Amino acid sequence: MSTSARDFFTSKEQEDIRQAIMAAENETSGEIRVHIENTCTGDVLDRAAYVFKQLGMNKTSQRNGVLIYLAIKTRRFAIIGDHGIHRVVPENFWDGIKARMFLHFRENRFKEGLIEAISETGNHLKKHFPYKKDDVNELPDDLSFGKDE
Repeated sequence: MSTSARDFFTSKEQEDIRQAIMAAENETSGEIRVHIENTCTGDVLDRAAYVFKQLGMNKTSQRNGVLIYLAIKTRRFAIIGDHGIHRVVPENFWDGIKARMFLHFRENRFKEGLIEAISETGNHLKKHFPYKKDDVNELPDDLSFGKDE
């Protein structure tokens, strides 16, 4: 495994993930981000919620941002959505996506797991938050990394 979250994916893999985010967001007004850190020592959902706010994901106009959070060295991940999403989806909404991600991750196919999760998230979001002609990309599509990564 790479020594740093920033180097975990090659430049080509990062671009493939970015393209998957862009493709998913072309069909929804929802915003998807991927954040990678080396470690998560506390509760992974608490950490993901903190990063969500740090990235300003709670400031989208429809409150429909989704964060896919990975801590690579401690092998933990989470998916967290904003309030707008949670008002319209069932409580266990992310469980199926996380289970499929885990199947990829345990075989060290991290890029494939992320791309599938991004695509599936986009498909779900477009049902509740369809793309409209005047939609604006409110958040960057690039991967983000922890400060010391």
